[in-house]
Amino acid sequence: MTNAVVFTHVKKVDQTGFLEADDQLAAEAPLQIRLAYYSNNVRQTQDIAVTMRTPGRDAVLASGFLFTEGIISSPAEIQSVDLVETPEGSVATVQLHPGIQPQLKRIDRSFSSTAACGVCGKTSMGDIHTVINTPLSSSFQFPASVLFHLPEILNREQDLFKTTGGIHAAALFNDQGELLMMEEDIGRHNAVDKVIGRALEENAVALGSSLLLLSGRAGFELIQKAAMAGIPVVAAIGAPSSLAVTVAEKWHITLVGFLKSQRFNIYSAPERIRV
Repeated sequence: MTNAVVFTHVKKVDQTGFLEADDQLAAEAPLQIRLAYYSNNVRQTQDIAVTMRTPGRDAVLASGFLFTEGIISSPAEIQSVDLVETPEGSVATVQLHPGIQPQLKRIDRSFSSTAACGVCGKTSMGDIHTVINTPLSSSFQFPASVLFHLPEILNREQDLFKTTGGIHAAALFNDQGELLMMEEDIGRHNAVDKVIGRALEENAVALGSSLLLLSGRAGFELIQKAAMAGIPVVAAIGAPSSLAVTVAEKWHITLVGFLKSQRFNIYSAPERIRV
C-alpha cells in the first residue's frame, strides 16, 4: 500500500474552526504500456498507451489492458512483462512470444487516458468498440439472495478506499458469494483491467462462471471489458449508462445496477439472476 498512497498535510475545517492534520491521498501516476514483438525476426517496440493509475499490480494492468482492448487474444501470448521506473514515470514493456503478431489495427490512434476515462484519445467512433464476435451464451446463474451481500463484502476488503476515500474497486465472485479476487485503482477501468489481468495470469478463476462487481457506476467500456473476458454477469453499486445497457443487451451480459443490501435493478439478460 506504500506506493498506492501519498501523505499530505491539510487543515480540517468545521463550525468551530480548523485543525491541522495529516491526511492520505490515493496515488495517481502515469504508466506507459509498451509492446515488444518480433516482425520478420526483427524485434519491434511500440508505445501503446499512457494511463493514469494507482501504482501496484502494473504487470497485470498492462496484460489485462492489452487483452480487454483486443490487442492480444490470450495472456499465453505474453512472454514477459518488464517494469522500469524512469524520471517521467513507470514503463511496463510487454514482450510477446516469437511468432505472435499483435492486432496493431486496434492501436492505430493516439491513446492516452486519465484515471477517469477508459476511451480518451480514440479518434473515431468506430475505435471505441473492440471486436466481440458473438453474444455470451453462458447459462451461469447468480442467486439474488447472495447478490444483496456483495457490497458489504467488497466494502470490508477495500483497504485503500478506507484509507483515502478516493479509489475504485473491481471484484470477482462465484455464485456462492465467495470473493475470488479484488483490485483497487484510482481509475475504474484500471481496476477492471487489473482484476481481469490477474485472473488470466493466475488461471485460478473461471471467468465464465463469475460475477464482476464494480464499486461505482457501470460505463460501457467496463461492460466491453467484461465481454472480452467472457464474464456473463456484471453488477454495479452505482448506475449504468445508457450505452452500457445497450452493449450489455447486444452481447447478452446480465447487467445489474444500484446494487444495495435489499434491492437492485436488472437491465439486461435477467434470466441469469435466480430469485
